[in-house]
Amino acid sequence: MLAINVLKSVGSIALAIGILLAMVTVHEFGHYIVGKLLNFKITEFSVGFGPAILKKRSKKSGELFALRVVPLGGYCAFDGEDEYEETDQTEEQNEQEEQNEQKEQKEQKEQDEYPEPKGERFNDQPPWKRILVLIAGATMNYLLALLLLVIMFAGIGRPVYSVVVEKSEQSTATVAVQTERTNVSDGLQTGDVILKLNGKNVYLITDYLDAISGEKAGAEIPVLVSSGGELITRTLVLAVDANFANMSDTQTLLKAMNIYGLFTVTEQQGFFPSIGHSFVYSFKIGGTVLRSLGELITGKLGISAMGGPVTTISITAQAATSGLMSFLNIAAFIGVNLAVFNLLPVPALDGCKVIFCLIEWIRKKPVNRKIETIINLVGIIFLFGFAILVDLLQLFI
Repeated sequence: MLAINVLKSVGSIALAIGILLAMVTVHEFGHYIVGKLLNFKITEFSVGFGPAILKKRSKKSGELFALRVVPLGGYCAFDGEDEYEETDQTEEQNEQEEQNEQKEQKEQKEQDEYPEPKGERFNDQPPWKRILVLIAGATMNYLLALLLLVIMFAGIGRPVYSVVVEKSEQSTATVAVQTERTNVSDGLQTGDVILKLNGKNVYLITDYLDAISGEKAGAEIPVLVSSGGELITRTLVLAVDANFANMSDTQTLLKAMNIYGLFTVTEQQGFFPSIGHSFVYSFKIGGTVLRSLGELITGKLGISAMGGPVTTISITAQAATSGLMSFLNIAAFIGVNLAVFNLLPVPALDGCKVIFCLIEWIRKKPVNRKIETIINLVGIIFLFGFAILVDLLQLFI
């Protein structure tokens, strides 16, 4: 029995890593395919970091393709992307460069005379081309996430929340959020599937918070529900003030709605409505990313609410093995999160590089390449350090 549980755990983690790796690969493929179309010189396409497990150089293009040992990232290496011109080099530096060049020439001779990759160096291309390449990764992540959502919405249904009024009436399904109920009202009933709250469509828990935020106890809130296959508008009387501390304050939400919990069910739709709702749902996911960062900066959310690679893998593993809908949903969440996060103007991320390209486009000359490289290097160190920190905090909370 223990061996079976271990195998299940290993399988769950492997599936989670597979989802993350697939999303990273799709991201880098976006950079790669647009780079090829715009005549950028690409030297390597790698999945993962660290020493290569498998690698193959194309005899047609001369590009190196590699699978590396650490499956938590990847990169598409453009020739000259992170290089800068040094105008005042010492004799020792020149000598070191000459030795490196000789080493590269020796390694090239040892190869089977593969062709030199074609195309122009990254920084020799005009800014608008570089911007297209930089945003292509996030675009591919978003498009894949959108495709997964369309498949989920059209094939399984749109995720919606059903009400649990009393603890004794709790469904066997996993309750997403729950609290103690004070007394029974004539409003929501167990099994009601909420479609609109206070006149607003609701997709995520944050939509519920926004729909009634600021309302006072005793306020009458219209709720459109699906009950027994019929659309019914019920009146919800708030039990407490809807003053929420942050976007994760679900306890106050349930107290205000005077219910015990909410659990996820699906609403069947036609193909075209599924596409429309998929777009809206994906935008909602992206909004939660920006919102969480905003609340983190303002102090509404503590750093403990964030998660690094280990936390992400753990949550993904649990969700991905809970059924097909959960698998598609968590994969889409990760895809949209990667898309939004990579476009943030944070050093080392694509968004910051886009900013440098825009500055160059406007000024007609680039920012000092050395300064840009240093800023991005500091950004990488900060991001890795932050990821490790939030994972360590999760261990002690």
